[in-house]
Amino acid sequence: MNIGLFGGTFDPIHHGHMALARAARERFELGRVYFVPANIPPHKQRQPMASYFHRYAMVVLATMGEKAFVPSLLEAPGEVVPPAAGGKSRRAEHAMPGANYSIDTVRRLKDTLKPSDRLFFLIGIDAFQDIAKWHQPEALFRECEFIVASRPGYSLADVANALPQSLRPAPAVTKPFTKQPAKGDLVLRGATVHLLENVHQPVSATSIRQAVGAKKALGRFVDAAVGEYIRKVGLYLGR
Repeated sequence: MNIGLFGGTFDPIHHGHMALARAARERFELGRVYFVPANIPPHKQRQPMASYFHRYAMVVLATMGEKAFVPSLLEAPGEVVPPAAGGKSRRAEHAMPGANYSIDTVRRLKDTLKPSDRLFFLIGIDAFQDIAKWHQPEALFRECEFIVASRPGYSLADVANALPQSLRPAPAVTKPFTKQPAKGDLVLRGATVHLLENVHQPVSATSIRQAVGAKKALGRFVDAAVGEYIRKVGLYLGR
């Protein structure tokens, strides 16, 4: 079976995330897509976020109507005490602290899969540009193939040059890619990247929080159930 792993803060999960997951499921015939909210993302350890409990709850709500989409607790803290409305969750004292690294998450998931299963890692092209800075990026490319949501303004050379140095093609090879839009497949020794076109949506967590602060409707950004959850719980007020 083809399996997708889609990790992120999901703060909150929005239409852009869902568009990527649906496009990847259709093109690569994914039998399941695991949505994995990060407990402590390495690149956002000092940034304020909604609690893990709230972000996981919103992922559950957003994926309820999609049989192949599975909310995952792969990066859940050791124990989470649900917060009061609008508050933050409290981690149990024995829960293991520290950032969540994608390579560890991928390996934990693969331990539950069959040898014949094919694993794809879903990611947006903006995040992919920093992939070489991730923890053990070469190992991550060995463990799974990547599905990257492209958007206008990026070339195939941008994708190739974002790879870790050891996997990056020589400049003479990538130079012709500068005139090619980021689409199709990039298959190299040690890395396979599939590019999805026409899935980018102009939605950001910042725009959602601004809409919440202005008391505007959230239907253009998030699933109705997610919008109602944000409203009822009082998320993102004052941020």
